[in-house]
Amino acid sequence: MNVDVLVVGAGPAGSIAAMEFARRGYDTLVVEKKQEIGPPKRCAEGVSQNGLDTVGLDVDMDVHHRIEGASLYAPSGKRVDMTGGDMFGYVLERKVFEKQLASQAINAGASCLVDTQALDMHRSNGRWAVRLRGLEGEREVHARLVIGADGVESKVGRWAGFQSVNRLTDYHSGIQYEMANVNVDPGHIHLFFGTRVAPLGYAWIFPKRFSANVGLGVLERNAEMSAHGYLRRFIDSNPDIFAGASPIEINAGGVPVNHFTEMVGDGVMLVGDAAQLVNPIHGGGIIRAMHSSQIAAEIAEPALANDDLSRERLGGYVRRWNELYEEKTAKLLKLRAFLEKLEDKDFELLADILEGEDIFELSQARISFFIKKMLKRPSLLGLAKKYLTD
Repeated sequence: MNVDVLVVGAGPAGSIAAMEFARRGYDTLVVEKKQEIGPPKRCAEGVSQNGLDTVGLDVDMDVHHRIEGASLYAPSGKRVDMTGGDMFGYVLERKVFEKQLASQAINAGASCLVDTQALDMHRSNGRWAVRLRGLEGEREVHARLVIGADGVESKVGRWAGFQSVNRLTDYHSGIQYEMANVNVDPGHIHLFFGTRVAPLGYAWIFPKRFSANVGLGVLERNAEMSAHGYLRRFIDSNPDIFAGASPIEINAGGVPVNHFTEMVGDGVMLVGDAAQLVNPIHGGGIIRAMHSSQIAAEIAEPALANDDLSRERLGGYVRRWNELYEEKTAKLLKLRAFLEKLEDKDFELLADILEGEDIFELSQARISFFIKKMLKRPSLLGLAKKYLTD
């Protein structure tokens, strides 16, 4: 079986990639190892309106839940509300959203195989020979270009010879319940900070149309118990929120919060979580995943047309990504280093300083503004100067 493009993985990144290549007229096959596209979801499912605008997508408001703000909670329970700008968005139903994206890819001309696992791949006559196993047994597909969209545990990159191993310190352990009957403001997402809540991480509540995603991420080298233990304690410590609530789904896994992976090789490109293209503060990656696939297709289109799928030619994908995201990601990494040094008393001071300011808008002017406010807070000022400035 010969195709122009083989996409491994049918999450948001994979389906967008399949749709982009198919609508450009390339013979495209996407394979998904799971029996169903969508579940399980290891994701709080939040996206901003600005992010959706970036990738040019609309969402179905009859399915997805509108969010108009965010509420941040210091260890004492002090609440800081933020509205406007990037706070507008949605909490998706990814099980529906991913099927919609896959359907759009198929409508554009792509083929899709579910319950089909990529077993290995190797170079053969200038193409990738990829061995697949599905309901009808094993087969081999020869592809001019392979798109690795197979998530944080990506094997495509390793088969292509990429150096894709991260340090354990660059992964957070995450666990999430989807719960019914959670009592919070349904128009806000809710983020909880503190070493007792989630050391070097945070807990979240993302309301949905009939339920809420309740989870947390921790860096376990600083943890006294498992992520599940922290989540149970968080729920038990907030009876006003969770009295009468029960889980209807549980998911857990590792979340990369740094980017060390190579993204391109001869005839291969990694997108989304496979390339670890997540926000290093909160680990969110839906928008970045879809945008990376759009950029990859834009760069690969002339490479396919000219039959030059060399690492050098496809390297335009990396250069374009860095033009758009490198500076922003570097600032977020600085913020991550700053936040990881905070103690509970520092979170309290930070909550007093913020009073509704958006800490995620890290322009140089915003950083300078924070430092000026911190002049009377020596413990925070020292950290801010060290981690938020050059």
